Amino acid sequence: MIETERLILIPLNHDQLLKYIKDDHSLEKEFNLFPTKKNISAELQEALWQTILPNVFDKDKNYLYHTLWTIISKPDHRMVGDICFVGEPDANGEIEIGYGTYEEFRNRGFMTEAIARIIEWAKEQQNVKSISASTEIENVASYSILKKNNFIKIAEGEGMYAWKLDFSQSIL
Repeated sequence: MIETERLILIPLNHDQLLKYIKDDHSLEKEFNLFPTKKNISAELQEALWQTILPNVFDKDKNYLYHTLWTIISKPDHRMVGDICFVGEPDANGEIEIGYGTYEEFRNRGFMTEAIARIIEWAKEQQNVKSISASTEIENVASYSILKKNNFIKIAEGEGMYAWKLDFSQSIL
């Protein structure tokens, strides 16, 4: 668990992921939170069942790089979004992140704050040297979060931007 002034980020274990998928507010109950309306996309559902759950269950893998990290707003006592890594650091020390803010909590700076904190956490990890992310070109809100956190656009194609934050070049 890691924190900011307004947020708590919790990496979900296997049982908590199952509650997340069930979406019956049992996860919120476990964390003593008010219920939150999540819209789990078909892509995320598939990733949860096909990749995330099996990888979190695999004791040979560092589950922190394979699970969803739920983002909790301290003032609201509610889950407001999720961040995940797309696997452990590669041979170059790069990790990829994905993220989403639940609709009713958008435009309140939660994800910008959460990404800033996850960057701090990643910098503390021994094998991590950079973070990458992809955004749809039309998703201005999503790539604005990355820009505010000093990511640099490194490529464009097929309706997507590719972003990178290299710790050796990042502004401290």
